[in-house]
Amino acid sequence: MRVGPVSLFELGQTPLTLTDIQSAADRIRGVAWRTPLVPSAWLSDVTGATVWLKLETVQATGSFKIRGAVNAIAALKAARPGVTTVITASAGNHGQALALAASRFGIRARVHLPVTAPETKRQAMARLGAEIVDAPNYDAVEARARDEARRTGDVYVPPYNDPDVIAGAGTVALEMLDERPELDAFIVPLGGGGLLAGTAIVARARAPRALIVGTEADASPVFTFSLAAGKPVTVDVRDTLADGLAGNMDPDSETFAIVRDLVDRVVRVPEESIAHAMRDLVLLERLVTEGAGAAPVGALLTGNLDLRGRHVGVILSGRNVDAHVIRRVLS
Repeated sequence: MRVGPVSLFELGQTPLTLTDIQSAADRIRGVAWRTPLVPSAWLSDVTGATVWLKLETVQATGSFKIRGAVNAIAALKAARPGVTTVITASAGNHGQALALAASRFGIRARVHLPVTAPETKRQAMARLGAEIVDAPNYDAVEARARDEARRTGDVYVPPYNDPDVIAGAGTVALEMLDERPELDAFIVPLGGGGLLAGTAIVARARAPRALIVGTEADASPVFTFSLAAGKPVTVDVRDTLADGLAGNMDPDSETFAIVRDLVDRVVRVPEESIAHAMRDLVLLERLVTEGAGAAPVGALLTGNLDLRGRHVGVILSGRNVDAHVIRRVLS
């Protein structure tokens, strides 16, 4: 857990391992839930593969983010028992997860949030007692949250750029391989990279030949351009249904090197494919999924991934989407 200006990654003390993620699984048990892994006949027909859907859509707080938040807060509380307040930046799901995790440990949470965040996420945070601080966009959210942490001395808990957050996220893949050890491909949403980084660490340890693919919104191709440049770069970010994937990464992002070194491909998913995936998941699977969670299915629907004959695990990362957006994609 980052508790100072220099991270454990930067000190070379934390090459995250499978053991770290197994420890995170023990730490979060009882707060984060073990979610179903269900077969999809529809997507299996579309791809020529055997496709399994990991339903983080039914997770506590409605997304996988609770895993990293609980792991980070538990580690922080052990390291600094007197901590009273944590600060974060969030597009919505991490803030909601951190609010719940903080409340379990008797800590106050202050969440910097873009004004465009879905109302369903905003209301959930407020119900959990978080203080919400608005900013015009996600990049401003991260900058302001970090600035406040520096000014106040309160602890900043990043949404993805933290070893304990990454380890918590990695427990998704750990459960998938525990249940289906034959999985040899993982299709994962990609925003800041915490979920993909954690998945890659688990997969390379447990299924080293597996194909690992990150799916990012075409409107926010941060990793596509950063990997091409060999370092994190800033891109223009447009509006997208996948609001949870939108925004630039930290210049010192600890997820960047993990994705660069362990992930096979990063693909851009067009906006219309995300919309089609959200719609078809409702109509064909009876699953409500937010844009970020539907992005991996959107990648499958483009037909640009050759997965024939593989056993594919697809992570549906969250369900927190406003009703008017669901109505729009269904129409």
